[in-house]
Parts: sequence; structure tokens; C-alpha cells
Amino acid sequence: MTSEKTIGRLVVYRRLLNDLKAQGVASVHSQRLAELARGTAAQVRRDLMGLGQYGTPTHGYDVVRLLEGLREYLDSPKTQGIALVGIGHLGQAILSYFAGRRPRLAIQVAFDKAPARIDCTLHHCPCHSIDRLEAVLHEMNLKLAIVAVPAESAQEITDRLVKAGVRGLVNFAPAPLKTPENVFVENIDITTSIEKVAFFAMQRTRVGGRNRTTAASRRVPNQEVRAP
Repeated sequence: MTSEKTIGRLVVYRRLLNDLKAQGVASVHSQRLAELARGTAAQVRRDLMGLGQYGTPTHGYDVVRLLEGLREYLDSPKTQGIALVGIGHLGQAILSYFAGRRPRLAIQVAFDKAPARIDCTLHHCPCHSIDRLEAVLHEMNLKLAIVAVPAESAQEITDRLVKAGVRGLVNFAPAPLKTPENVFVENIDITTSIEKVAFFAMQRTRVGGRNRTTAASRRVPNQEVRAP
């Protein structure tokens, strides 16, 4: 079974290859792809060999052929529908960003409890009351969902999604979720990420300041020159 880390790298390779294709690049070497992905050329070659993709020393990998191999490996042969729960500011941003971006992955329905956000359409996506969650999911046979609700509601919503047959969740709520082993969860905690970045930025600022102070203290002070 392919590891979660490997799948993560393959997804990154595909995004980078799509960017290269848009720039008119026809072929790419593993070293260049590794630089863009911030990995190693050896790791790139191992990952792509697992897909049956091999480059040549002269031309590297054919970008279009490599993208096709990644599509066949990563994507379902049919369109996979996604349910979005929570249509607040974050949920609406997700809808806007994701609309039309991936043909085989599409947010097909959204749910909320606020009257102003139900029985309407946002970014071509129908929005329903959260009370209809189970009925709509069963009717549409959706197995993927995005949780974009407050932390205090996340576990209850997750339990309902799992009971309705969802087997893959992207969790934007700042709360850990308890799910059965047959449900895959990807947690995306924006606040925690920002706090982590802020901490390490502060550390680097302090280190940089100490380095500058240390360097200055090592300089030999100018000697006073007196006229003879």
C-alpha cells in the first residue's frame, strides 16, 4: 500500500508539472523537479518508478506523459463528489477556490444551519439545511466531505458524516476528530500553522540579531589617531 507521504509528494509533483506544462515546458529532469518540490532527485526517481515512469539522462521525463501517469494513479475513473459542511467565510472561500479547478473532484453540495445560507446556490453549488445532511448524502452517494464548522460542532458533524457513509474527510475545524479506522482524515489547522510560522520567524529574528551583535563585538574598534 502506498504511504501517505508518497501520495503527498505525488500530488505536489502533479501541481508542479501542471505549472511547467502551462509554461510550455515539454520535458523535465528529476533534479529540476526535486528542486521545485524541495526534495531529492533520488526520491523523485523512486516515486516515479513506482508508477512505471522512467526518464532518460538526455531528456528527462516527458511532462505530458508523466501527468497522464499521475492522473491514472491518483484519480478515480469517475468524478468524485464532495460535500461541504459549513458555508461561513471559510466555507465560501473554499467553494470559490475549488470551483472548476479539478474536473474529477467537485464540491457538489453544501450544508449549513443559517437560514440565509440554505435553499440557495453558491458558485454553482446547491446549499441545503444541515437537517437534510444524511438524506442528501445517501441520495448522492457521496464518500468525501469537508468540515468547515466551529470546533464545538466538528465532532458531532463528523459522526453524522461517517454514519452517512463518508470515508474521507478534510477537517478545517481546530479540533481533533475521532473516527473509525476505515475513515481517512486530513487535518488543516490554519491557526496552528500561523502560530508555528510566527514562532520560528521570531526565533530567526532573534538569532539574526544576536549574530549581528556578535559580529559587531568582534570588530576591532577604531584607534584614536593623535597628531604628532
